[in-house]
Amino acid sequence: MKTNSLVNTVMAASTNGQPVPEVGMGITILMWTDRHAGTITRVSPSGKTIWFREDNAKRIDKNGMSESQEYEYTPNTDGLEQVARLGKDGRWKSGARGIAIGYRRAYHDFSF
Repeated sequence: MKTNSLVNTVMAASTNGQPVPEVGMGITILMWTDRHAGTITRVSPSGKTIWFREDNAKRIDKNGMSESQEYEYTPNTDGLEQVARLGKDGRWKSGARGIAIGYRRAYHDFSF
């Protein structure tokens, strides 16, 4: 997974202590420098494939074009269901994007 963000690279490389995926659990979708929040909608019987939808993320802080960002998340039941798989290296991926399981952390990089 390629990213241009140190935080996203570290999050994508983390394989220790990842929780077992469950329906309703939050995820973070790691982009080039941005991050999007999502929710697991299904888990395969093997636990190595998950389906998820991106959440609606509403920024609730007053920090403007800042790195310090807070979001409120709500499910997007009409969103496109996507798939992610656990690789042999212990990392979750959806296509070329990394997926961090167990928490939601949206972030918008204003420098692009």
